[in-house]
Amino acid sequence: MLTTLQTAYSDTRAADLAWALGREPLPALAVLDLQLAGAKLQLRLLGASHQVLLEEDRGSCSETVACIPGSSTPLPLGVAKRLGDWEYEFAARVETLSEGSFAGRAQELLALVADHPHGLAGTFPGSPHAFTAMLAQRTEGQVRWRTWHAYPQEGQLVATRTRVGVRMPAPAR
Repeated sequence: MLTTLQTAYSDTRAADLAWALGREPLPALAVLDLQLAGAKLQLRLLGASHQVLLEEDRGSCSETVACIPGSSTPLPLGVAKRLGDWEYEFAARVETLSEGSFAGRAQELLALVADHPHGLAGTFPGSPHAFTAMLAQRTEGQVRWRTWHAYPQEGQLVATRTRVGVRMPAPAR
């Protein structure tokens, strides 16, 4: 699903993004509710990037990547945590692209996500290449999602990927 977000573009720099686990739902500009083999997943586009809410019988998980005023947790390159019965893994990278490469990559990503049944993308007014996009899937008992946050004024694209799955017991010795 592709939508135009009716708000000012509030993320001004990739470096302003912060990461948080466990936040309450924040006001969303667009939402996609998914049922993925027993998991309820909500993809949320915020005026300041994204939030994913996951609910399963084993518990819930909330991931927020956004420009959060007063946040002291910058966007990490990687995180691995245990959340109850789950293992949570998060990774992020920042790509800096030339203007032409950026425009092409933006079009590719928006095309990938726009027609995908588990995809949500929102473009911000003022630039066709200012967007946040999200894509989710469930495979082998794990829920995974990828996100892209575009900063055309800097030529930067922030890509994240997350995996949440049941913690496997340690092998017997």
